[in-house]
Amino acid sequence: MDPALDRRGRAPHRAALCRRRSTGAGGRGGKGAAAQTRAEVAMAKPSTGERADALIAKMKAARGYIYPEWEFAARQDPEFVETYNRIYELGLGEGKHVSAKVREFVAIALLAFRGGERAGLVAHMERAIRFGATREEIFEVLETCLIPGGAPTFHRGLSALMEVKGDGAK
Repeated sequence: MDPALDRRGRAPHRAALCRRRSTGAGGRGGKGAAAQTRAEVAMAKPSTGERADALIAKMKAARGYIYPEWEFAARQDPEFVETYNRIYELGLGEGKHVSAKVREFVAIALLAFRGGERAGLVAHMERAIRFGATREEIFEVLETCLIPGGAPTFHRGLSALMEVKGDGAK
């Protein structure tokens, strides 16, 4: 986990960051300490390419995959994709009350209903399995989709589930 983020992947509030910068080394305040910290930060800042490479590796490790489009976007604008990734982690990672496995079940149901890209549906099923889901649980999620989402939703989900490897490996 990135030490600059809290346990849910959120960056500290901007005011807290400003307070940290203004105290500088040894807890001394003042403009000189803040300017020195900014200069140190600028010198320690990785290049765009290094930042993109690190971000791509982090996304692959967390998801087990990364779409080529997100890799391209990370190389174009790492800051934008870092922000997206924080939102992704908040939405599909471990929550306060809902596990990552259950959050993946919600994603599976929505993706099956929407009927978008099948690879995404398969990827979320594999992710759910890595979080401890069984194929039987995913099948029940799809059964739950039948009435509110209709037979096409159920069928799309079954078709994707048939592609999933038993261990969720990519």
